[in-house]
Amino acid sequence: GPAGERPLRLVDGALYLERHFADQESVRRALLARLGSAPHTGEPEGQDAAVDLALTSPVTVIAGGPGVGKTYTIRRIIDRLRAEHPDALVALAAPTGKAAARMTESLGDGSLTALTLHALLGKRPGSMTRFRHHADNPLPHDVVVVDEMSMVSMVMMSRLLEALKPSARLVMVGDPDQLSSVDAGSVLADITRAPAAAGIVARLVRNYRFTGAIADLATAIRTGDADAALAVLTGPDPSVRLAGVAEGATSLRERVVASGGRVFEAAAAGRPDGALAALDAHRLLCGHRRGPFGVAHWTRQVQSWLVEGVPGYSVDGEFHAGRPVMVTANRPEFGLYNGDTGVVLVDEDRPQAWFAPGGVPKSFSPFLLDGLTSVHAMTVHKAQGSQFDDVSVVLPPPGSPLLTRELLYTAVSRARSSVLLLGDPEAVAEAVANPARRMSRLAQRLR
Repeated sequence: GPAGERPLRLVDGALYLERHFADQESVRRALLARLGSAPHTGEPEGQDAAVDLALTSPVTVIAGGPGVGKTYTIRRIIDRLRAEHPDALVALAAPTGKAAARMTESLGDGSLTALTLHALLGKRPGSMTRFRHHADNPLPHDVVVVDEMSMVSMVMMSRLLEALKPSARLVMVGDPDQLSSVDAGSVLADITRAPAAAGIVARLVRNYRFTGAIADLATAIRTGDADAALAVLTGPDPSVRLAGVAEGATSLRERVVASGGRVFEAAAAGRPDGALAALDAHRLLCGHRRGPFGVAHWTRQVQSWLVEGVPGYSVDGEFHAGRPVMVTANRPEFGLYNGDTGVVLVDEDRPQAWFAPGGVPKSFSPFLLDGLTSVHAMTVHKAQGSQFDDVSVVLPPPGSPLLTRELLYTAVSRARSSVLLLGDPEAVAEAVANPARRMSRLAQRLR
């Protein structure tokens, strides 16, 4: 039938939903138009090259893993813009409320607040994909900087590019090796892989945060070298370890009881700042939500370990002292977003949920925050953008569709000090050898 009625389309041997193809084509055309006027200076590397590129190119990608200075580079770009183009209107954006809040906080610039992409484009009631700003009513901004680009879907990328005025510069910042958007598309990974875009991708490679075994493990995973990954995991450095789920449970229990005990002690002593710091010292991550390898099972397991192993720890009452909680719905009026974590303290039988929006501890009635869940464990997806001192990971079993290179890399790169992986060597090898297959041909079609 006519194009508007065709639900599917076959292009170059790939079958698309018509709307996904339309979004991909819209992104492709908009990027190619911008690439046409981009400076071609080989493949830029390092912060200086990234800053120069962002000020001269209509479109720039700043790519790198945790600890390479992406936030510092954004700050340098903003400082240069203020010095050289003081009248330029700059927007900061991120795909989620949590990522936008973290971007605002980490830049520490009181005059600029990052928005979600939905808020920047102007949400319309009742629609998730139609916005107030579009080609006929473009954004007024001269420069738009988007952080955590790995989480941006094809449809949001399409709407953002449509809404930019032709003279605007777009700066995209993120880690292309992380898990991509939960919706269709892997835009950042596609752009960084497209030969036509090599000149606009500035790679930050020098790591200021990670050294040693965690960095070696993350690099081995990212480059698809399973032998090197297993060599690091079975090597002499105790900061990275691999153990089977059964025998590793003893080590995990020790970590969980130690960190949960510190959270509880601070909460029981009425020290919210200490409880929040202790909460971020260790996090248990799972690939699955349900089943024996999932968040629900391990949450129950951790809770029973804490009751057995931490003197005074009790789960009586819904909101007991030391209960770690996670927000599951955005509450911008409180500065709280889906995925934010906090701790319950009890003051004269009145429970208060403490969080640190903008880095400042604040208390809220837990009864005002509907949808609070316990966060003894969380999915790797939910942990994106966060960092913890020590990370324990329950790997999906071999054969699980969730066992991908991106999942393992994202999990490992959440840790600053140590990583304990629970799973078989086969699971690690399978993950490293198995990059996520996103049904996107943007990389091939950008030419």
